[in-house]
Amino acid sequence: MTKGTEIENVGSLSVNVEQRALVKVNPLSDLEIQTLITEAEKILAYARTRQVTNPQEAKCATDDLSAISGIKKRMEASRKGYLDPINAIKDELNQVFKDIMAPVFEADRITRDKMLAFNREQQRIQVEQEEINRKRMEAAEAEMQLKGELTESVNLVEVVEAPKHINTAMGAAGMTKIWKFEVIDFSLLPDRFKMENATLIGKVVRAGEREIPGVKIWAEDSLRVTTR
Repeated sequence: MTKGTEIENVGSLSVNVEQRALVKVNPLSDLEIQTLITEAEKILAYARTRQVTNPQEAKCATDDLSAISGIKKRMEASRKGYLDPINAIKDELNQVFKDIMAPVFEADRITRDKMLAFNREQQRIQVEQEEINRKRMEAAEAEMQLKGELTESVNLVEVVEAPKHINTAMGAAGMTKIWKFEVIDFSLLPDRFKMENATLIGKVVRAGEREIPGVKIWAEDSLRVTTR
């Protein structure tokens, strides 16, 4: 195996060692980037002093726009050249840590589900105990109204309240409510909750839609530049 194809295994992460060593992080020291910066500064100076008042000057401006387009493309290519290797490693590392953390997240989910199930069961038991006592008190009141006295004392069951907070030496857990929602009839929503879908509107306007209720549509002059 050649030096350039050596592979280093880090857990389930396989990264080309030479590629990792060649990740660049200081674009300002890159001669190609420095050249682009110089070209950009020059063309900015030209743009600030340029006059476009006749056909010849418009041709010169068109040449500059083509040059600017070329500089932008080269800068974008350089940007991707710096970021793509980093993003590739970042994506792999994210997946590695996602796999590493999966058991912890699953343990968290399982334990939370069991705690919630416990709390629901305790609430059910509490409701049943309170209902038993309510019925016994109703029966006692009915007997008092019928006989004027109770033949035996009311034997109420102990009501054990479902715990709202659990404290331990390591931490605490408390029950809370998370409010959620689902829109079931958009037409009934107050206007302040209705938001336009700007992406969809832009798409249909560019496709030729010219009248949309509640939307102002107009055309502005723009300049399309092509390079050769």
